[in-house]
Amino acid sequence: MRKSKTLARIRKGETVRMCCLGHYMPFFVKHAAHAGFDCIWLDMEHRGFTDRDVQALLVQSHLHDIDIMVRPTTLEKTALYRYLEDGAAGLMIPHVNTAEKARMLVDAVKFPPLGDRGLDGAGLDADYFTGDVDSFVKHANQETFLVVQIETPQSLKNLDEITSVPGVDGLFIGPGDMSLRLKLGPSEITMESTYELVADACKRHGKAWGAPAPTPEVLKRRQQQGGQLLNHGGDFGAILRMLKECAAAFEQ
Repeated sequence: MRKSKTLARIRKGETVRMCCLGHYMPFFVKHAAHAGFDCIWLDMEHRGFTDRDVQALLVQSHLHDIDIMVRPTTLEKTALYRYLEDGAAGLMIPHVNTAEKARMLVDAVKFPPLGDRGLDGAGLDADYFTGDVDSFVKHANQETFLVVQIETPQSLKNLDEITSVPGVDGLFIGPGDMSLRLKLGPSEITMESTYELVADACKRHGKAWGAPAPTPEVLKRRQQQGGQLLNHGGDFGAILRMLKECAAAFEQ
C-alpha cells in the first residue's frame, strides 16, 4: 500500500510541494511527479470531472508515485470515502466554519477509533485486495489526510475549536473567499492577520497549514510563517503563461 508524500514531508517539518489541476489531463500527473512535486490539488469545487475522470487520474498518481488531494463537490459520507478507496491520498473540504462540521468530516473519512468510515478493502487504496484488515485500517488512518479550508470570518471565530479536532490533519486558507467576505463588513481582521491567526492555532495544536502561493515571494513569506501545505503552480496559470509567450514570439 502506498505511503503519502504529503504526510511524510509534514512529519519532517518540510514544505509540501503542491500544484493544482483543474482539467482532465492525465499527462499532467506524470509531469508533475517528474518535476518533483509531492501533491496535486485536484479542484472539483470549481471545475467539472466525471467519476471515471477522477478514478483515471488517481490510478496515474499511484503509477507515478505522487499524492492527489481531491477537493470534492459533496459532503455525502460514502461519496467522500469512495475517493480514498479510489486512491486519493487526501481530501480538502471547502468552507469548514465549525468544529461540528470538522468532526462530521473526520467521522466520514477516518476508520475507527478516529471516525466511522465504511470498510471495503478492495479498492486501489488497498492494492485492490487486503488480506489483513487491521493492517489496512491502521495504514489508511496514518497515510491519508483530511484538510479543512478556512475561508470565512466565522471559521476564524471558531478557529481554535476547528484546529483541535482529532483527525483533522491540516488547515488551508482560501484567500479569495476570505478576502471577499472581509470586505462585506467592518472588521479588524485582514488577510495578513488571517495567516498569522491560522499559523498560531496550528502551531499550538500541532497541525499543518497552508495556502495558495501565486509568486515565489509569497511562497517564501508563507514558508517563513510556518506554512507547509503550499500550492505554487498549476495547469491554468501555466497554460496562460505559455500562450502569452507564444503569442509574443509571433510579434517578435
